Amino acid sequence: MAQTIAQKILAAHSGNDTVEVNQIVSVKPDYVLSHDNTAAIRKKFEQIGVKKIFDPNMPVVVLDHTVPPSTAQYANNHKSIREFVEQHKIAHFYDMGRGICHQVLSEEGFAYPGALILGADSHTTTYGAFGAASAGIGRSEVAAIWATGEMWLMVPPTIKIVVNGKMPRGTTSKDLMLHIIGEIGADGALYKSMEFYGSTIENMSIASRMVLSNMAVEAGAKFGIIPPDEKTDDFLKDIARAEYKKVFADEDAQYESEIRYDAEKLVPVVAAPHTVDNVFPASDVDEEKVHQVFLGTCTNGRVEDFHKAAEILAGRKVADGTRLLVFPASSKVLKEIILDGTAEKLIDAGAILMNPGCGPCLGAHEGVLADGEVCVSTANRNFLGRMGNKNAAIYLASPYTAAAAAVAGKIIDPRELL
Repeated sequence: MAQTIAQKILAAHSGNDTVEVNQIVSVKPDYVLSHDNTAAIRKKFEQIGVKKIFDPNMPVVVLDHTVPPSTAQYANNHKSIREFVEQHKIAHFYDMGRGICHQVLSEEGFAYPGALILGADSHTTTYGAFGAASAGIGRSEVAAIWATGEMWLMVPPTIKIVVNGKMPRGTTSKDLMLHIIGEIGADGALYKSMEFYGSTIENMSIASRMVLSNMAVEAGAKFGIIPPDEKTDDFLKDIARAEYKKVFADEDAQYESEIRYDAEKLVPVVAAPHTVDNVFPASDVDEEKVHQVFLGTCTNGRVEDFHKAAEILAGRKVADGTRLLVFPASSKVLKEIILDGTAEKLIDAGAILMNPGCGPCLGAHEGVLADGEVCVSTANRNFLGRMGNKNAAIYLASPYTAAAAAVAGKIIDPRELL
């Protein structure tokens, strides 16, 4: 029976030769991710009554969501996590400062072709950029995997996304993914796998591909998978945690649907408050004061993202009354943008360079918005109250568009400044 990439990976991890769409299978993931929520998962695990973690090499724990801790409660959570890691001899622990979990797992070689990674964070879909099947799951499910080493999944149908053509100047993979979500809707791929193909995808860097996989969940997708290639091998050289074999869909694999896009028709876009599928060209947004710009997150906090922002910001200044917060996705990214001079360009423009981590994305600290304020963010969600205040508004945008908003103090088409 012909298989998609998702079917092949789920078959391999459930001891089957093939699997059918909607079949429920018991799978053994290669790794299971948790972050600051490990403290809450610990309580669920201890309620199960199991004394030891099934496989201490399976969990990957990264402190990233509220780092450094902003309250005693967050600090106590971190303390609880460190104690739990030590108690159970968890092999893969990254304390605060290393970076955002999805960037850290990628840099540390946990994501590779054919892997199955599950995690207590919805944007675990990010690792599909490496040809892996990866999905967010609940805290109880993570506790169950710690206890048993397995859980069940339903095999999803797959949507084939084909994108051809050269990306126009001033557009990025963020614009492409927002365009796709705006077209198919926030539930357009609900519990489905998305596979990305075409010359546009092939020409993208790994960092740009990670944006597509990361935001697949914003269309409701279970997986967002990009077939691996030489760029994947180059990224993983000397860091991959296991020997891997690339997994590709069969030529006659059955897709629920196929959607095609012409990349040359793309323009810079934004997702307006308060849904990710509320997408418009940046040039169509009515003039509105922007109080804060947020560059970073697991979506657009990588080196190439800051290079794009610097193209706009170098030699210019952040507008009066606008704040620009820069959060590198990892310590490695931070070091690289310091060494190559990008950080200096951003700081000279008026940016505030922050520590690696999630920052204000979840609305817990470091950049919470005030009543009536507008933020342009390179994050993946703009839900009401997402950045800590239900009386504020968030526009999602690419690093180009976000940087242009910082300079103009309002949302503009970034091509005006390129």
